[in-house]
Amino acid sequence: MTYPWHLYVMAIMYIIAGIFHFIKPKMYMRIMPRYLPAHKMLVYLSGIAEIILGVCLCFPETKDLAVYGIILMLFIFLLVHFYMLSSQKAAAGIPRWLLIVRLPLQLLLIYWAWFYLQF
Repeated sequence: MTYPWHLYVMAIMYIIAGIFHFIKPKMYMRIMPRYLPAHKMLVYLSGIAEIILGVCLCFPETKDLAVYGIILMLFIFLLVHFYMLSSQKAAAGIPRWLLIVRLPLQLLLIYWAWFYLQF
């Protein structure tokens, strides 16, 4: 089955984002909510999840499972977005307006993933 080109854009986006968890783990650890344990391990696990889900988007046998996994992951990542809004320190230097804009963007990413269940 041939998928639309933008599904592959999404796949590449998640693969690259996952790779960055290994290239710049400190960047991700800075924004982890304090109430979560083992920040480094969680950063690496989320990177692995993003890479695997991105790859799985490209195959008919695993695409729908990957879409559901991405949607779940994006909902979980909302915790990080709300945590970053909780204080200046948690924001890691990112302007507050940008943190607020990220929330609807996250919902848009969820819709984008959901859209591919029809293919």
